[in-house]
Amino acid sequence: MGFFIHDLHNHIARLHTQQFAGQTTSNSFTVYRGQGLTKTDFEQMIKTQSKLLSFNNFLSTSMYHQVYLNFARETIESSDLAGVLFAMKIISFIRSTPFADVHDSSYFKGEEEIFFSMHSIFRIGPMK
Repeated sequence: MGFFIHDLHNHIARLHTQQFAGQTTSNSFTVYRGQGLTKTDFEQMIKTQSKLLSFNNFLSTSMYHQVYLNFARETIESSDLAGVLFAMKIISFIRSTPFADVHDSSYFKGEEEIFFSMHSIFRIGPMK
């Protein structure tokens, strides 16, 4: 299993290099991720605004907020979860967090999926 994870990480890093090679200007865009957090984790995240948040798994995101807003809404049905929609501003030429535009090869057509490697780190910004 470790070989597969390592290979997938390397593939994402290669795609990132191919897709954003030679980019020297600050080109940014926003992607979205919806999921459920335990209320305890959600309360902790509120207290850590402007600090760092790490996703310790591969991360599927979309250029369209509506795609993952539905995921966040579905978690509200569980009384012990809080539905969260993450809006993440991405600066494309930063290589420390490998990600790739996989919309051409994604099973879910039309989502404009951006896939992040494991242990991606983001700064927590303003919350609404």
